[in-house]
Amino acid sequence: MSLQAQSRGFIPYFSGRLGFLGLGLAYVLLVTVCIATLAHENELSLGRNPVANLLKTAGEFAHPSFLDVWFGNTHLEYKSDDGTVLRVENRQEVELDYLAGLGRATWTTIRIATLGSLLGALLALPLAVLTARNLAAPRLFAWVSKGILDVARSIHTLVFGLVLVGIVGLGPTAGILAIGLHSMGTYGKLFAEAIEALDMAAIDAVRSVGATPDQVFFNAVWPAVLPQFVSSHLYVWEFNIRDSTILGLIGAGGLGLLITEATALFQWGRLATVLIVIVLMVSAFDAVSRRIRKALS
Repeated sequence: MSLQAQSRGFIPYFSGRLGFLGLGLAYVLLVTVCIATLAHENELSLGRNPVANLLKTAGEFAHPSFLDVWFGNTHLEYKSDDGTVLRVENRQEVELDYLAGLGRATWTTIRIATLGSLLGALLALPLAVLTARNLAAPRLFAWVSKGILDVARSIHTLVFGLVLVGIVGLGPTAGILAIGLHSMGTYGKLFAEAIEALDMAAIDAVRSVGATPDQVFFNAVWPAVLPQFVSSHLYVWEFNIRDSTILGLIGAGGLGLLITEATALFQWGRLATVLIVIVLMVSAFDAVSRRIRKALS
């Protein structure tokens, strides 16, 4: 039985209000089972003194460390239990040095996301062409291409990163490759769907004059899907900027390393500073990408 025939016989069971009610009840049942099993395993504990810990953490987050550049103690003394002065530091200078390192880490994160996104798009394009059903690629090639894209999309960026750090070592290269391999799956799906949405009349017209597959692609397919490809690239690129901020957790460089250091040392003020930078960076890129997408529409 074909997939279309199966879907015709299957959809009526989940159509209409009764079908929606059935799906809603199934979802409620799943949520109930999840909560009940976690409670039975005693995995829903909030720990000791959750309210006090929340207030303490929120208070430290409310004072991002970058404020010390202007308001920090210039003669901060660190003392032992018996009152002996261990060291004295100028918090303004220390935090200024930290912000310089934060700037370098931010630039590394942007480079990882940019190059990884470009790599993923380039790898995905030929696979998307083979996967698009309306271009009628050989079935074996279509299946293999779809399988590669599904696998790449299913494996998280961090998993790729863990493997690649072991292969190429610590540093941005592992992050770029991890972003590229995972993004390849997302790009491939978006690109293939854009191709499948094309009006086949123009493609058939080019084929009818004896054009080769390459000529069909560059004369009928590419000009029509280019705006959608650019829009998809901007969307995935923006997502990868967020995703690449955590790759430092596994040694791939960038802001993730600073996040790891701040959380390991419970330096919530510095973590707040890093998170502010991430929010500003993503918001700025989102504003730019919106303008570009608007210009293409």
